[in-house]
Amino acid sequence: MSIEAIAAIVVGLVILVWSADRFIEGAAATAKHAGMPTLIIGIVVIGFGTSAPEMVVSALAAADGNPGLALGNAYGSNITNIALIIGTTALIAPIAVRSQILRKEMPLLLLVTLLAGWQLYDGFLSRLDAVVLLGMLFAIMGWSVIQAMRNRGTVKDSYMDNVDEELAAHPMPLKKALLWLFAGLVLLVISSRMLVWGAVSIAQAFGVSDLIIGLTIVAIGTSLPELASGIAAARKGEHDLALGNVLGSNLFNTLAVVGIAASIDPLAVAPEVLQRDWVVMAVLSLALLVMGIGFGRQGRINRVEASGLLLAYIGYNSYLGYSIVQQVAP
Repeated sequence: MSIEAIAAIVVGLVILVWSADRFIEGAAATAKHAGMPTLIIGIVVIGFGTSAPEMVVSALAAADGNPGLALGNAYGSNITNIALIIGTTALIAPIAVRSQILRKEMPLLLLVTLLAGWQLYDGFLSRLDAVVLLGMLFAIMGWSVIQAMRNRGTVKDSYMDNVDEELAAHPMPLKKALLWLFAGLVLLVISSRMLVWGAVSIAQAFGVSDLIIGLTIVAIGTSLPELASGIAAARKGEHDLALGNVLGSNLFNTLAVVGIAASIDPLAVAPEVLQRDWVVMAVLSLALLVMGIGFGRQGRINRVEASGLLLAYIGYNSYLGYSIVQQVAP
């Protein structure tokens, strides 16, 4: 294992997280200057932006012939988002789910996760599978916009109010917005290329599958923006914003990230992706639905449930660590 590979991962992750933040700010401000409604900015622009690291990394990994890294990044990020980020956020401040938009998105996330499992069953993700995933993404985006527009006319929705406040709190001149938009995108691609090269090099040096590297180092790294925004939202009491970022990111990861990767180069799926990683992702999505909807009570993720999510994350990664030892051992 070379020092260059380690440096590529560390530097790549730092630039990736920083450039993703700049890209989101630039894209949202540019859309605002173009007269795009805040509603569309919140659902479409910010939704795509928060998953930009995963999309670029997985697309490059698929193009380079590393399907395990592409899938591991997407599904590992989903597991990290729910177990680590929601767990950490709710441990700081319990999350009360008030937004009607988010209460409707949680069942959708579980449905999309079940679709992903069905597609993984034959051990291959074809371009037809990719078309289905991307088609569902655009359908959900359209549905979310319609639902949100209806709610704006009848119900005060805290999630969209938080998006309004975030945009108003960070006004940006058009030239600066365009600069961050394009500079952020370029740096995203460069840093993702560094990260993919470093991750694959380390996997080859240790004899570890690129799937494991994608599920651990890469997934955690590309989820850092969501972790930072979740903690910041929890401290401000913006519960729906913290949950909304995770739900949006997971939907985009499952549909857009995997869909784009499979459309570039159809992906061969290792059996453990379905038997281990998808199962964990599905169970966590179901748990999030049960906690968030409430079923007869106010949807709320308390500190006990948050601790359970964090323990699940520790247990899952401990098992992955054991898998690494088994792969490395002679």
